[in-house]
Parts: sequence; structure tokens; C-alpha cells
Amino acid sequence: MQFKDFALHGDILNAVDAMNFSQATPIQELAIPQILDGKDLIACAQTGTGKTAAYLIPTLDYITQHPQNKVTALIIVPTRELATQIDGQVQGLGYFCNATSIAVYGGTKGPEWDQQRKAFEQGADIIIATPGRLMAHMQLGYVDFSAIKFLILDEADRMLDMGFLGDIMAILKSVPEDRQTLMFSATMPPKIGELAKRILRDPGEIKLSVSKPAEGIDQQFYMATENQKLPLLMHLLKEANNPSLVLFTSRRSSVDTIVRALRRKGFKAEGISSDSEQAQREVVLRDFKNREFPILVATDVLSRGIDIDNLSHVVNYDLPRDPEDYVHRIGRTARAESKGTSITFIGEMDKRGVQNIERLLERPVTIISMTEELGLGSAPVFGARGTSHDRNDRSRGRKPKGTPGRGGSPRNATDARPAAPRTPTESKPESPTAGGEPKRRRKSRNNRNKKKGTSAPSGESSGHADVKSADLA
Repeated sequence: MQFKDFALHGDILNAVDAMNFSQATPIQELAIPQILDGKDLIACAQTGTGKTAAYLIPTLDYITQHPQNKVTALIIVPTRELATQIDGQVQGLGYFCNATSIAVYGGTKGPEWDQQRKAFEQGADIIIATPGRLMAHMQLGYVDFSAIKFLILDEADRMLDMGFLGDIMAILKSVPEDRQTLMFSATMPPKIGELAKRILRDPGEIKLSVSKPAEGIDQQFYMATENQKLPLLMHLLKEANNPSLVLFTSRRSSVDTIVRALRRKGFKAEGISSDSEQAQREVVLRDFKNREFPILVATDVLSRGIDIDNLSHVVNYDLPRDPEDYVHRIGRTARAESKGTSITFIGEMDKRGVQNIERLLERPVTIISMTEELGLGSAPVFGARGTSHDRNDRSRGRKPKGTPGRGGSPRNATDARPAAPRTPTESKPESPTAGGEPKRRRKSRNNRNKKKGTSAPSGESSGHADVKSADLA
């Protein structure tokens, strides 16, 4: 379906054409008509499917046809990185229309705070905000949401995981009841359904199946203890041919450790986490996109906020919590029918996580144990510390299932190290990723010149970090 089939305003169609959007993605094809019809919506779709444009296009269409000098759309997001990315898309899609926007998030100094306050007071058309910083502004009494038409929750599942439910419910009390509410989530756990029942009215529902990774991705899973991960990583990178990669780790403290280790081995690498200053983050991300260095190390919490494609490798230093996150991460490589490699380190407690990935992929994955071959010691085995199943067997005086008997071989290929080094084994599943002035695209034809404007922007906007739990990883 083409965008001209949606009966959008000419300025919006011009912007879509200028951004080289031709065919609507599945989420856009399903969501845009319902939003244009004024329906509330709950949509389950992964990052990278075009979901941001799916709600920005009809929102900007409304703003173009119904100009006002108050906030029209409020977009609530979990992290500063996502806020700046959405603000960047507003700049592109809003190039030909009379819309202003600002990304609002914490960690800012006095001038940035004053710019955010001015945006609220002057009534920027679109506010993209993290919950903590938005609440800070609301508590000072100058925020007016009385004219809001659209309330949009992006990555709602991640916001609930971060503990923002209380802030979200408090914000809802300040927006009109006759608003149009849109919820977008990468996953659909029960708590998302419960929130939808509380805040949506007769919503349309969209649930897109998670797309499978490209066939060109060589998915490699390596058994390794924490102490074995770094030397194993160095070995794998030496075998790779000038890799360009993002490495994700679940702990902030690991970022600097990994970066220093890579540099000692001659690799050019930089790292970002919530401990990094916002200005430093933006420089690092810009330089990585410009190929100034080949290896970026980042924490898990930033995984949905790093919009970088065409990588040769993606490394999961720790197993992603959700199989959907795994698929999304490794999808950054092997684009446009090219080849790519994903490397995932797994330990003795990761069997269930691997099986969840296998169910999503609908096939077993190949697990490699090679640490002993490299002189790093024996690789871990699933359940080595004793799962509840193992403990029950021991209490009855039997050997734990899936472990070898004396002189025997493993009963399950995923439960023990292969006899020969570096011999792949297949697991057996249980069943078949700126603060500043509001930005004016061009001067209003409707005398909407009360707002301070700028020329059409490009790239990401700048700003600082929200100080709530988005910064805890």
C-alpha cells in the first residue's frame, strides 16, 4: 500500500516522498487508517518495523490541518535515546508542515531546562518526554495539556519494566479524557493488557508476529563462564575480518572493562552506558555511525535506542532477557541480502533462555564449546549448579538427567560439553534496539508565529539523560 492511498495532507505526502518512503510497512498499513479514524490503538510491533512513522504521520497530518498554539501531542518514552530518535523523525516528516517539537529528558543544565520550559509555555505541537523529567516540569505548574489530542506511549513494555507505571498514571490525570491514546509495545505481557484496559477506549488491536532473522546471519552460541568471555571474545575477533560490531552487556560496570581489554589487544573501541555524559554519548554514537571506530560496547538498556544498521557482527555478551530482543539485535547485521554473524555467550543458567529463542526461531540453535581447546578451562554445562529438576533427582539418589554417567556420554547434547573441541551441538527445545528550542520547519501560513522556530533540521537532536531507572543499566 502506498502512502498516497491514505488521503493524507499534501505537506505530509511531500515529506514522506522526500524521505524516500514509498511503500507502507505492515504496521503502517494497519495503524495509520485506524489513527486517522480517531480510534485508540494498542499495537505490538518490534523496533525497526516503522512503528514510529506509523503514529507520527497521522499525528502530523492532524496538526497540519488543525493548528493551535498549545501542545497537541504528547509522546512518552522510556529513554533519552529513543526521545532524540523520535524527535529526529519529527524533523524529517515535519519538514513541510507547520509543527514544532522538542525532546524533554533529564540531566540537563540550566539553559536546557529553560528551553524545555519555554517549549511548554509556548505550546510546542509535539512533546517527546521521559516520565521523570516530564513530571518534574508538571510539578512546577506551567505545563498546560488541556488541548492534547494525542497521547502516545512508545515502548510501553519497557517503561513498565523500568517502574514508570506510577508516573504514567499521574501524567494521565493531566490530559483530557477525550484524547486519542495510542500504545506501542515490543512485547505483550499481561501487565500491558491490564494497562490497556485502564487507559484505552474500545481500541483497535494490532499484533505483528516477530520476523525471523535473515537467512544470511550466522548465529553462534558459545558456552563460557564469566572469566572465559573476554579471552574467548578476543579469539573470535581475531578470526573475524575487520569487524564492525555492537557488543551488548547487561552490566554498566562491564562496559569500561570490555573496552579497555579490547584496546589492549589493539582494537579501536568505545563504550556508552548511563554513566556516560549525554554529550559524550552523542559524540560516540555519531563517530560510530561515521565509521570512526569499529567496535561499540553498550549496555542492554540502550539496545532499543541505538539505531545502527549494516554491521558485520553483533555480540550478546550476556543472553538477552527476551527472545524478541535477541531477534531485533541480531537483525542489525546481514541487511540487504548480505552476510553477518551474531555471537552470543551463554552460561550454565541460560538453558531456558536458549530454549525460548529456539521456540521463536522454530528450530534448534548450534551451541559451541571451545574454551578447553583454547586453554581457558572446561566450558560450563547447562544446569551445573543444580536446577530444581537436578536437585529432585539427587534427593532420590539418582543421577541428574542430562549429565553423563561414569565413562558415558551426555544424554542431551545441550547439557554437556561435546567430546571433541569446537564440535557444534544442537540443543533440543522442549517444544516445536535534543533538548533545545521547539523546531519550526517553516514559518506558518496561519500566523502561528508565536512559537520560536528554526530551519529544517537534520540528524539527531541533542540533550541529556533522564535520571530515573532508565539510567540504571
